[in-house]
Amino acid sequence: MTFVQALLEALESLNGNKMRSGLTVLGIVIGVAAVIAMLAVGRGAQNSITGSITSIGTNLLFVFSGGPDSGGGPGPGGGRRLSGNNDRPLTLADAEAIADPFAAPSVQAVAPGLQGNGTLTFAGENTTTTISGVTPAYAEVRNMQVAEGEFINEENMLGHMSVVVLGPSTADKLFGHHDGVVGETIRIEGQPFRVIGVLVSKGGGAFGSEDDAAYVPFTTAQARLIKRSTRDRVDVIFVQAVDGDSVPKAADEIKNILRQRHNTPIGYDDFTVFTQQDFLSTFATITGVLTIFLGGIAGISLLVGGIGIMNIMLVSVTERTREIGLRKALGARKRDILLQFLTESSLLSMLGGFIGIILGWLIAFIVGKVAAATGTAFTPAVGADAVILSTTFSAIIGLFFGIYPASRAANLEPVEALRYE
Repeated sequence: MTFVQALLEALESLNGNKMRSGLTVLGIVIGVAAVIAMLAVGRGAQNSITGSITSIGTNLLFVFSGGPDSGGGPGPGGGRRLSGNNDRPLTLADAEAIADPFAAPSVQAVAPGLQGNGTLTFAGENTTTTISGVTPAYAEVRNMQVAEGEFINEENMLGHMSVVVLGPSTADKLFGHHDGVVGETIRIEGQPFRVIGVLVSKGGGAFGSEDDAAYVPFTTAQARLIKRSTRDRVDVIFVQAVDGDSVPKAADEIKNILRQRHNTPIGYDDFTVFTQQDFLSTFATITGVLTIFLGGIAGISLLVGGIGIMNIMLVSVTERTREIGLRKALGARKRDILLQFLTESSLLSMLGGFIGIILGWLIAFIVGKVAAATGTAFTPAVGADAVILSTTFSAIIGLFFGIYPASRAANLEPVEALRYE
């Protein structure tokens, strides 16, 4: 028996039991669609996070107080880090030392910051968001652009002025729009602040949405909004390296400066320096594990579909026992019978895989549309590797779960098969 003959007979057999074949294929369809959709969601999440991190530049470094073993970490908004009891906090003097071009030639700009949360109100509308006390260098370091108005300048700093720059999402929540709001007066924690600028939308950031935030002069935040134990203390220092290739060297220069200033013991740092690559690696690991986890769960559906194929093929062998006996009596060889049933099981799984790919892509497309409708910057990505993996796996499933029924059919004795009722 040739493969073409086996294929034609398989199609005829499956066509004779349309309902049963359709239900069997459904199990594979659901499994493949789940794998495609889950992998697309995982890849979309990874692309979204990676894009949001790289959008603020590849030459950005974050300096937090608290060593790697002190139990701290970047907090919401990219700011505070819990320090150990003996850790020395970061200060404005530390930021000035890092900005010294002779001590750190690989550093281009430095922006110390204070981070906190507060309630903003305007005409009965209110929202709670991240409030950052920043310097004029912050916009350059964080690669921010102003859609209208201006960013905080030295005059605002020196005068401790009550001015604020809003993210577009924050402006939308307060005013219902983010155009033409410059000059309006809002209240932050009950204190009046004049809006001097609105930022260009950037979407989600490494620590949440950068569009939902408010920025005030560092000196104003220091005196009135975000008070710390000492006046010169800062929560985070943002550092911009000369270029992307200079980031490792800049990180080493920052560490050497802070070790000398803090007089830390050898082998122990009371600060942590993060680079964009650190964040990318961390998030890539997290999303990679998440994608594998989701794909593994979806793969169980494929396994269940494979068991369904084996079950149906066993039923088919039982129903066609006399047919098998007649074929063998007329000269069919064991391998002919084996090929016939393996072709049927493989055809079922391949057909289910093809339909599952289309359904999985459709599910990913719908998820992307729902995310866009809710304002989430997230687009599921169906990769060729996911399609190939699902197709290959479904074919293997068909072969694997078809081997036992096919072998059982091939090993039937002609005489016993012909006598079967």
